[in-house]
Amino acid sequence: MIIDAHQHFWLLKDRGGGWPPPDLEAIYRDFLPADLVPEIKKVGVTGTVLVQSLPSVEDTRFMLGLAEENDFILGVVGWADMKAADAPAVIAELAKAKKLKGLRPMLQDISDDNWIDDAKLEPAVEAMIAHQLVFDALVLEPHLSALHAFARRHPSLPVVIDHGAKPRIASGHFIDWRHAMLRLAELDNVACKLSGLLTEAGDQDPRALRPYIETILELFGSERVIWGSDWPVLLLAGCYGSWLTQCREIVPAADHDAVFGGNARRFYRL
Repeated sequence: MIIDAHQHFWLLKDRGGGWPPPDLEAIYRDFLPADLVPEIKKVGVTGTVLVQSLPSVEDTRFMLGLAEENDFILGVVGWADMKAADAPAVIAELAKAKKLKGLRPMLQDISDDNWIDDAKLEPAVEAMIAHQLVFDALVLEPHLSALHAFARRHPSLPVVIDHGAKPRIASGHFIDWRHAMLRLAELDNVACKLSGLLTEAGDQDPRALRPYIETILELFGSERVIWGSDWPVLLLAGCYGSWLTQCREIVPAADHDAVFGGNARRFYRL
């Protein structure tokens, strides 16, 4: 059973002129379940985790509605303002939906790299732990120090790094990225998604991804690496089937069950 632990749906009318911009023609349109189903059927993916792409509770409710209507959506990672005074109440209300599995603040879009390293998050984190939710970390390399402090402070909160922290594959910087990821991998509550890397590679030969994929596997081990497509953003760099094939060729066969399904089921309680 292959699970795609990171995909998106959106309606352009709900995005208020925000990302994606019109010049990203491949993804500048609505994406809904009917668009993804043919892709996952071709490659034997049987379930997905739908992840937020807008910082709004309304978008989270939109995704939860799609999850109720589509059995292949096994879980939803939504959004809440984790520093708001009413964050615990909002989280509790959203968590009434059985398919809500986690929350994701869009840290990569927040100007303060240390936003996550803040005691103001404590009530929201306590609510997440109480409702058995996980924390998806949409981060870049500059955020990793603060994320380390956050994850270390909350050892009971499962944390997963989205897209391998978006390493700057096209311009190098491998050593600094690896060092920061090593520190995070030393924390037992932190996992890492094998997703989004093809987009980060830009015009690089796809073989340039191998050192990054192998490093993620080396640092986090087969039990804390979770595969995802990042579809439809993936369409900027490749296609669904080729990304899955590339990852399956690099991940050792003995680890396929865990990386391509088992870890997602356990981590997100699917």
